[in-house]
Amino acid sequence: MLLLRIGDKCPEYGGLSEAKEHIDVCYGVLSREWDYSKDEILTFLIQCAEEMPHKIPFYGVLVGLINLEDENLAGKVVDGTQRNLQDALNSGDCNRIRVLMRFVSVLMCSKVILAGSIVEVFETLLSSAATTVDEEAGNPAWQSRADFYITCILSCLPWCGAELTEQVPDEIDRVMAAIQSYLSIRKRTPDIGLQVFESDEDKIINEKDFLEDLWDRVQDLLNNGWKADSVPRPYLQFESQLVVGQSHDFAPVSCPDQPSSLSSLSSVSFGREKHVADLKYPRRLRRLNIFPANKVESIQPIDRFILEEYLLDVLFFFSGCRKECATYMAGLPVPFRYEYLMAETIFSQFIVVTISFFCFMCAASVATSCSIQTLYYTLVIIDLCKALPGAFPSVVAGAVRALFDRIADLDMECRSRLICWFSHHLWAPQRIFVQEVLEKEVRLSYWDKIKQSIDNASSLEQLLPPRGGPCFKFSTEDGKEITERHTLSSELSSMVKGRKTALHGSKDALEVVVQTLLDIGSKSFTHLTTVLERYGQVISGLCSDEEKQVWLINEVSSFWKNSTQMTALTIDRMMAYRLVSNVAIVAWVFSPVNVEQFHLSDRAWEILRNAVNKTYNRISDLRKEISSIEKSVISADESALAAKNELDVAESKLEVVNGEPVQAEKPGRLKRLKAYAEKAREQSVSARESLEAKEALLARALEENKVLFYSLYKNFASVLGERLQQVCVNGKLPSSEPVEVDEMGVDSEEPSKMQLDSENGKPENRASNSYNVGEQEQWCRSTLGYVKAFSREYATEIWPHVEKLSAEVFEDAHPIFKRVVYAGLGMPS
Repeated sequence: MLLLRIGDKCPEYGGLSEAKEHIDVCYGVLSREWDYSKDEILTFLIQCAEEMPHKIPFYGVLVGLINLEDENLAGKVVDGTQRNLQDALNSGDCNRIRVLMRFVSVLMCSKVILAGSIVEVFETLLSSAATTVDEEAGNPAWQSRADFYITCILSCLPWCGAELTEQVPDEIDRVMAAIQSYLSIRKRTPDIGLQVFESDEDKIINEKDFLEDLWDRVQDLLNNGWKADSVPRPYLQFESQLVVGQSHDFAPVSCPDQPSSLSSLSSVSFGREKHVADLKYPRRLRRLNIFPANKVESIQPIDRFILEEYLLDVLFFFSGCRKECATYMAGLPVPFRYEYLMAETIFSQFIVVTISFFCFMCAASVATSCSIQTLYYTLVIIDLCKALPGAFPSVVAGAVRALFDRIADLDMECRSRLICWFSHHLWAPQRIFVQEVLEKEVRLSYWDKIKQSIDNASSLEQLLPPRGGPCFKFSTEDGKEITERHTLSSELSSMVKGRKTALHGSKDALEVVVQTLLDIGSKSFTHLTTVLERYGQVISGLCSDEEKQVWLINEVSSFWKNSTQMTALTIDRMMAYRLVSNVAIVAWVFSPVNVEQFHLSDRAWEILRNAVNKTYNRISDLRKEISSIEKSVISADESALAAKNELDVAESKLEVVNGEPVQAEKPGRLKRLKAYAEKAREQSVSARESLEAKEALLARALEENKVLFYSLYKNFASVLGERLQQVCVNGKLPSSEPVEVDEMGVDSEEPSKMQLDSENGKPENRASNSYNVGEQEQWCRSTLGYVKAFSREYATEIWPHVEKLSAEVFEDAHPIFKRVVYAGLGMPS
């Protein structure tokens, strides 16, 4: 517990607050435990350094003190750290590489590791990076790995730059020169596909990228004598003791071999390889500059970077314990305030970052993971508001206001994530955004509760979705006229409730059958599942082709027109039971009625996203099953071979009886061995047949996936082509100019606490920005935003089909549509 709590104000240290006192107390306890659990303590110490990196300076000093008493013990820490770093390099574990390099740097400052050894590690990474981006000898598609290695080196320098300059000045100058040389030969690759605000594209293209920006920050730090307020240096208080310790060599590490060169391959192949590299070595932070410069805390550029590292480390390593996460984020070891920077960093993680560093996931788990992470960030923000009640709530409010002011310019995927988060924190303006937030609020609670919560906000009541419930066409309530169809529906309902399956009727009765079955299943999700399981064959028989499946989806949408959630759930269940295909869902989404609503509602997009996720879920599940069966086949083949060999050996044993050769084995044992061999052979055959069946299903699923994306992008190109021609000026969409308007009113007598200005505690008189955008232009912007979002989110599944899509869909498509798709895929246009 002392190792975990070192540096914290906690009961375990008796209220002591000085770092030196903490280290002395912790070291005293550890030294008394050496004889009983030396190996366990060393393992736990390294684990603490890896999983609580904001406390690495304290752990470095502890190892330095251990080194004074027992050099062999400290040597084991160094060797263990080297092995872990090599394992992390081999596996491409970005977080572990970065944290362990920081730990190694701090160990050098505590006189545990030789300075020259650190330089060797830096030069190894530099050599690999330079070779990777070399167009002749390397593979520039993997520049993201090279950039990551350079980022790791630069991020270590605030911790060890001063000591390296003092101990090995020539070597560190050589490293800095090599980094500058690398920056001169690498290609700047602006992430247009990941821009948060659409109007920032030119700015992103022209400004420095993340690595160039970090290099400038380190240069400023160097010019400032390596003085960074955010880097604690507890080893200075023990310098007179640590200096007499014996420093250890840090064994060399090696970088993985670079993938083979792609110089002779097409741009599509290059882009596909680059996408794989970007997934494996993602950029850790994409800054979301929400606040104006006069609001954000005035700190050194390098201190901002280090503080962001602290915050991201805590968010990552404490993702399973949000209260501890909030506590550590509120009490980081820095001498300045950082509420605005903390808010920007948190918002950047759940709004901007597409490939989260929490886990590298396939598209099958994207929706679930996003919802879980949104909940996690929501709870962290709530806990931070409790931990910093005088400062953080107003900062969060300011961040939300700033994002609202630019909501029309916000990337569609970022907007959807903001809606999911904000549905826990209902607030105010911008019509479409608030409409989607209220719809998700109803899902999280219930309609009456949400209606009651906005009674004083008359301008919001009109945006509240209708009370959820089915819209049954053949209901006999409310004194409606009873027609022949109403009678048929009533009879059909009685048959279903009596568990009779002999449903039949003319083509005109199709609507009655579907509406009645939906009405019976409308009572609960369980009722819906039961109806689909029991009468799925009936529905499948009635809607056997794509045209009728589109009609079926339309009937579901009509039945649940007051509940987007139930519409999505019903269609999702129907797809699971293969009552509707993914291509039929795409056709329905792009039907004229839905197309006209693309910029007004998220309903069709949610259903489309569910269909794509479920399609890839099948592929993912089949791949896992095939992998498991392949192992079973190998095991079964080995068992069959072993049984056969044992039988052959037994049958080959002969003995001479009365001058004649006869079987030496007993007949009973031979019989058992034959039975075992036959059973093993049958199991092997069965496993192979199962494997063949699954491989056939996988081939079918992959073909469905290909058809799905072909249909999706063909429809996108079709609906966008005509409208883009109408609104484009000189091949570009007109820029949307913000216009100041009065903020959407909330009829409340008192200002919300979240609306108070952080500086004086008084409400701010302010106006919000609206946008002077025509409806057709807004439709194009929204739809293009979804094109980019889908391309970015499902890039891994789309890349295998890019060549076919490029040749048959993108070739004749509108240039703006093509550029947006390529930006989403991260492919040069």
